[in-house]
Amino acid sequence: MNMPLPATKPAVVEQPKTAISALWRPALVQAFVKLDPRQLQRAPVMFVVELTAVLTTLLCFVPDSAVSTFIAAQIALWLWFTVLFANFAEALAEGRGKARADSLKAGSEGLVAHRRKANGSFESVPAANLRKGDVVRVSAGEMIPGDGEVIEGIAAVNEAAITGESAPVIRESGGDRSAVTGNTRLVSDWLIVRITANPGESTLDRMIALVEGAKRQKTPNEVALDILLIGLTLIFLLVVVTLQPFAHFSGGSLPLVFLVALLVTLIPTTIGGLLSAIGIAGMDRLVRLNVIAKSGRAVEAAGDVHVLLLDKTGTITFGNRRCTAVYATPGVSAKELAEGALLASLADDTAEGKSIVEYLRELHPQNEPAAAELTAVPFSAETRLSGVDYQGRVYRKGAVDSLLAFVGQKRSDLSPVLSREIDRIAQSGGTPLLVCADGKLLGAIHLKDVVKPGIRDRFAELRKLGIRTVMVTGDNPLTAAAIAAEAGVDDVLAEATPEKKLARIRLEQNDGRLVAMCGDGANDAPALAQADVGMAMNDGTQAAREAANMVDLDSDPTKLLDVVQIGKELLVTRGALTTFSIANDVAKYFAILPALFAAIYPQLGVLNIMHLASPQSAILSAIVFNALIIVVLIPLALRGVRVQAASAVHLLRRNLLIYGLGGIVVPFVGIKAIDMLLTALHLV
Repeated sequence: MNMPLPATKPAVVEQPKTAISALWRPALVQAFVKLDPRQLQRAPVMFVVELTAVLTTLLCFVPDSAVSTFIAAQIALWLWFTVLFANFAEALAEGRGKARADSLKAGSEGLVAHRRKANGSFESVPAANLRKGDVVRVSAGEMIPGDGEVIEGIAAVNEAAITGESAPVIRESGGDRSAVTGNTRLVSDWLIVRITANPGESTLDRMIALVEGAKRQKTPNEVALDILLIGLTLIFLLVVVTLQPFAHFSGGSLPLVFLVALLVTLIPTTIGGLLSAIGIAGMDRLVRLNVIAKSGRAVEAAGDVHVLLLDKTGTITFGNRRCTAVYATPGVSAKELAEGALLASLADDTAEGKSIVEYLRELHPQNEPAAAELTAVPFSAETRLSGVDYQGRVYRKGAVDSLLAFVGQKRSDLSPVLSREIDRIAQSGGTPLLVCADGKLLGAIHLKDVVKPGIRDRFAELRKLGIRTVMVTGDNPLTAAAIAAEAGVDDVLAEATPEKKLARIRLEQNDGRLVAMCGDGANDAPALAQADVGMAMNDGTQAAREAANMVDLDSDPTKLLDVVQIGKELLVTRGALTTFSIANDVAKYFAILPALFAAIYPQLGVLNIMHLASPQSAILSAIVFNALIIVVLIPLALRGVRVQAASAVHLLRRNLLIYGLGGIVVPFVGIKAIDMLLTALHLV
């Protein structure tokens, strides 16, 4: 008989979300604060818009027969609104993480550490005074004063302040669970911790810097895009400056207010106003995943990853072997086998033993004896058996050869049916166990490292995005191949050693591919350092955390898949809004150029295909649209463009259609609608 293990859904920890309604008031205040030119220098395009707004405001006080003061004032007002809306978008993005940053700061203020002195005694000092290499003692109920590595002791630690997960975790000296994070609280016992980060360099400090936004360094992609925007701004500035001499040569003149308006509408103000908000919102989504990025390049690289190296245990599979089926020996009933296997596993506290009990309780519900009635026989490496003695009967389960020796049989004594099942289990990558009662073989148990539900679908989505997955495991090639086939990965690295992992990453990179990898042990450190995106587990070794360029505070290796998704969304969002911003200019040419030159060249009136009411209305409508479109796109900049599972060519074609064609069509409709409204309200 064979019953598959029921699928279980992994628990999802909900992250607290800050309501936009609670953020808009402080963001509005910050929008005015950010008018300080020293702050706007970080956004060159909006800095130019602010300068033009100042110039237009001054021109309102200079009489001009061609442009009324009322029209000039309206243009100046909308130019200021354009800058304010861009500042508001950035402030709103920053505000989404500022509340969490404030709570993190509050939790670390006034924190006291017990630092060990040279004579071995301990002194109380402010946690802010700790330096890398200091040794501190932390007792139950106290906060760990900084990032460090446990060198003595074992204790339960509540990491809810950092990860949001309330269940305590065990931290101990040695092994792969020795790293601790500052601002987390000891629940029990005590620890001696060596501090591994100076002030300003800890996980908490990095998280605060990321969510505050203003302290976030621009990524290389943002810097490159800034250079492009500055270049376009300089080109259009040169074009606009040459228009006045050209008009004079033709016997006419262009109002300076109109030329300023033309410059603002032609330069890429939309993406210039939203670029900072996009970057901050992307980092905010990463922080909400409880992932700390040490560099902006790592986030961008995640969006361009071609190959993902994923550890089998704990990432693709649950990590602990689970019971998935039981097979009865001929002549033994299913009920007899279930009863014997359950009793043999009741006193087994291992994950495998618990999974057997859970499986059999569902398969054959039965009355179970109390723990006091059982004489437990714990598993030992020598016997490779475990079980119980109950009411004078002996129940045992264990490895095939060990249990056969216990009952005094050889492998050849097994029934052909049971022998075939044992061979099939082993060949599929599982582990067979035998069960006996009073020396009688009852059957076999199939243990296997179960593939996580939904992981195959996630790999399929990545494949559609052009990302190849490689499962890394220490298993033999036969076992690795069986699990890889079930999980749906593209390739396998079996019997993996640190040298093999490093060699595989270098091979992929030499072929021009970006590689991402996650790990938690000291043996993963070389590969994490070599990978373009290396994500270390927070509960892993200090060596792994220092080598990686990302740290997952929840220690969930599958989160690397989400990081890749966020990286792609960040890149696609910038590209989409840049395309939309540049495409906007097409409509603005048809709105403003005929209005500017209609008096000098009446023939240009044929370009007024939108049939705008007047030159003043055309220019004011373009300025108003230029300001309002930033407001409309703020939610998209904060949320990000969703990346569907499709090829790069399909994504490019889709974004060009939506944001390229949309960037051309929307301004025609918007400018015409605003022109009709301004005319109806007699504002021009």
